[in-house]
This record gives sequence, structure tokens and C-alpha cells, in this order.
Amino acid sequence: MEQEASTQEVVESAQRAERRPRDMVISMLVLLVPILLAFGVYRVFFNGHDPIRVDQSAAIDDARHSGVFPVLTPVELPAGWTPVSSAWQRVDGGWILRLGFVSPGGDGAQMRATLTRLASDDGLPGATTVRPGHGPASTLDRERASNPYLQGL
Repeated sequence: MEQEASTQEVVESAQRAERRPRDMVISMLVLLVPILLAFGVYRVFFNGHDPIRVDQSAAIDDARHSGVFPVLTPVELPAGWTPVSSAWQRVDGGWILRLGFVSPGGDGAQMRATLTRLASDDGLPGATTVRPGHGPASTLDRERASNPYLQGL
């Protein structure tokens, strides 16, 4: 009798261990539906699609007080631009102030305008030292000739 009971338990256990594709789909839905609902609530009710605004004044003040180079505050940005990052840090051979913004459309129009001014020969002199984000210190002439982002502007 005990032998029969243990055999029956083994058969029932094996049947429970078999998973049908339908069971797998239900398990995935049980896991994914709450996550998607939470994400939807975050996006709709808590403005989860908006970039997180950062106060850039501390980095700008640190850069100004160091006196390493003149620091101008970004002004006259189009409506809807959001400051999202700021950093005042030491790099090879100097210091760099990085300020990041996101436009309402998510594009780099302001960066493009800055690059257009740098690419033009009627702007700063070619011998001006610049510190591009992709390497060591350079000159505007060298960047105008070799930087692909300045080509064709």
C-alpha cells in the first residue's frame, strides 16, 4: 500500500512540474502587468517624461570664484529648455565647466548654434586654445580642420 501511494505521489509531482505554454504566458503577465501599470502611473501622474531639473548655480559659482577663465551665465535660452547637468572639474592640464540642457524637443539646437559660431572663421582666432570633450587641449584651427562635428557648419 505504501508503495502504491509513493508511486502515485511521484506521478502527481511530475504532472505539476510540467508547464504548459499557457501557464508560462500567465506567469509573465502576472509579473509584467503591475510593472507596466506602475510605469504608466509614474509617467502620467508624476510627469515621468520630463527631464529632472538641476540647479547649475553651484558649478557656475565655483568656476567664477576659481578665476581660471571668465564664466558667462547662459541667458536668452528659448522657452522650455531645462538644465539637466552641471560639473566643474579638473581635467588634464586645466579645468572644465560643463553645463547640460535639454530642449523641449530633445534636440541639440543650442549646441549646434554654439558649434556654428565656433566653426566660423569670423569668430574667435584660430590659435585660441579649446578643450574638446573628446581629447586633450587643441586649437580652434585644428578642431575646424579635423572635428567631424564642425565640418559643413
